[in-house]
Amino acid sequence: MSAFPPDPEEATALGAPAHGEIPAATRVGAVHLTVSGLARSLDYYERVIGLRVHERRGECATLGVGGEDLLVLVEQLGARPARGYCGLYHFALLLPSRGDLARWLAHAARDRVPLVGMSDHFVSEAIYLSDPDGHGIEIYWDRPREVWEGRVAERMTTLPLDTSSLLGELLDPASETFEGLPAETTMGHVHLCVADIPHTIAFYRDLLGFGLMASLGGQAAFLSAGGYHHHLGANTWESARAGQPPAGSAALRRATVVLPGELERDRLVAHVTDAGHEAVALDDGVLVHDPCGNPILLAAP
Repeated sequence: MSAFPPDPEEATALGAPAHGEIPAATRVGAVHLTVSGLARSLDYYERVIGLRVHERRGECATLGVGGEDLLVLVEQLGARPARGYCGLYHFALLLPSRGDLARWLAHAARDRVPLVGMSDHFVSEAIYLSDPDGHGIEIYWDRPREVWEGRVAERMTTLPLDTSSLLGELLDPASETFEGLPAETTMGHVHLCVADIPHTIAFYRDLLGFGLMASLGGQAAFLSAGGYHHHLGANTWESARAGQPPAGSAALRRATVVLPGELERDRLVAHVTDAGHEAVALDDGVLVHDPCGNPILLAAP
């Protein structure tokens, strides 16, 4: 049993989808996190999750599946888990097939990996867990897009995962080998803890241009580019009216939104600054903050 709270993602979501103006090819990129012990975290993400280290320099390491970085970990010794604040709820690794998710679940069962939830969201099937610092993780696969496209607000829900059906994808789950996550794994979405939903929607939909795909009253919202079920989730379940975690916390350093090209990124940055938001140029993109202080890097490939 995990020491960290459950991470069920969406309850039944409501609200008609609204498609935004951000380019349809926009996606989520690397998530940067502070961790309290880099060696411990690298062992966890390699052995348990199935990522591999791309590079390690001093107190920083990048991980992925051999292509672009999916996760960046920065060590701050003694950092404490950040609960009850704005920041990361979970990052979500998207696997290419149901069989890949089944192989991961079989590995978790064999190796007694602590989980915090397993859900069927209609649009996807998902498994939830927390890393040693309490950072939330989702591992999921999407049902075919034609099953849910245009019906996200109507059908996205949370039901128990049919683990028997999922493991039925494998000939023998007990002996199925696990050699890490497949090379096609991507960062599918990022789910944030926020202080309130209306200001969050105003930022991500009305300013950045993501489409509002579904909402759960004033508690949660799910936004995307190009009609995806969600690239960004936000909820107030643990963080209503809260601020950012204190210094010295194991917390979100930044999430990345990848625009299709530099022209599209620069156009969006100009729109954000024209609206009065600060934008800071970094080596790998431009950093902005949502109304709850969550750091978002606007980047290009």
